[in-house]
Amino acid sequence: MNYLFTSESVSEGHPDKVADQISDSILDEFLRQDPEAKVACETFCTSGLVIVGGEVSSSAYVDIEKVARETIARIGYTKAEYGFDATSCGIISTIHEQSADINRGVVRSDEMDQGAGDQGMMFGYACKNTPEYMPLALSLSHRLLKVLAQIRHEQSATGKGPVCGPQGAASTGIARPKADAVMPYLRPDAKAQISVEFDGQTHHPVRVHTIVLSTQHDEFDTDEAMHARIEKDVREIVLPRLVASLPAELAALFDDKFILHVNPTGKFVIGGPAGDTGLTGRKIIVDTYGGRGAHGGGAFSGKDPSKVDRSAAYAARWLAKNLVAAGVASECLVQLAYAIGVAEPVSVYVNSYGTGVVSDAEIAFKLRSLFDLRPAAIVKRFGLKAPIYAPTAAYGHFGREPYTQNGLQFFGWEKLDAVDTLRTAFGL
Repeated sequence: MNYLFTSESVSEGHPDKVADQISDSILDEFLRQDPEAKVACETFCTSGLVIVGGEVSSSAYVDIEKVARETIARIGYTKAEYGFDATSCGIISTIHEQSADINRGVVRSDEMDQGAGDQGMMFGYACKNTPEYMPLALSLSHRLLKVLAQIRHEQSATGKGPVCGPQGAASTGIARPKADAVMPYLRPDAKAQISVEFDGQTHHPVRVHTIVLSTQHDEFDTDEAMHARIEKDVREIVLPRLVASLPAELAALFDDKFILHVNPTGKFVIGGPAGDTGLTGRKIIVDTYGGRGAHGGGAFSGKDPSKVDRSAAYAARWLAKNLVAAGVASECLVQLAYAIGVAEPVSVYVNSYGTGVVSDAEIAFKLRSLFDLRPAAIVKRFGLKAPIYAPTAAYGHFGREPYTQNGLQFFGWEKLDAVDTLRTAFGL
């Protein structure tokens, strides 16, 4: 019997993602000035107000208000009618010095002996559902919202500056729709949820079963006109662009039988932080694997790489992805666990869901012997002391294309640069 699996994603304008992006933009600015900065930055945003708190140990000075406003403008909250906008919202900062008790466990005379910034377990996951080795339902949900955001940003011109774009430069003017805008009513907040039908025996995807898309919008003359227009545009503009962006084998999963729910409540004018309070770290499943695999519970955004919640989760994903790409397993979960102030992981665990070429215990043993999993080694391998984090704070930390910009490596944990090493180690 076939079964369904569902994952969701949220747009960059979702209140929790607004908070994540502010936290990571602040982190980036600290690291830009001081690569050794220790940062734990949390953001709370609600109607007309942003509160930034946390602990920092750094020689850098960061204008918290400026960074927050630029981030909010980049996302697209540039109109007072949204109930939350970059120009007029209040910004309160309560950042203070990092605890000396934590710092003494992290800083060492030999950098490679740096202890983990906290205890805990972190998971990485990979499978063959998609070319990027990510769960299909989550990958499609991210892609759907990226298409929606691209439409919104493309049709937003500014009176004083360049067109805004996802993770692009902040706009310096007030956005207004272009005359040829195809969906001029779009506002920044949105959520997507996709259910995929899988074959019960092979576990291969069969078809896209249900699509749920809720997008914030301007006021319409009537609710009926609103719903008819948005659903028509989703069917005729958004979904065709999504399907066209997919490899042929994934595009074929979209037939004419899928169920579509567009703005099921009937109206979504009030959104973003004006409609729901946003908090850093409240979308950890969206950030990772959409409910597949496992999650250790630690959030990513606003944390410098000495916090293994972030850096070890990146390393675990790198290990899992390279194992699957190397053919060691067709699906793989890797767990790393650490003790605060201790450099070496206390455990390495692998679950290949019965798909491994050898036992899971042997895979875990080889990983530990092949790769240095101390926090400092992870940081060095992926260049994590650089200001590379703002782009991670929306549309997932994993399954992204690695790239180099201005000499900085972004999403380096997505590289398949350990495949040959693993194939040799496992005789493949």
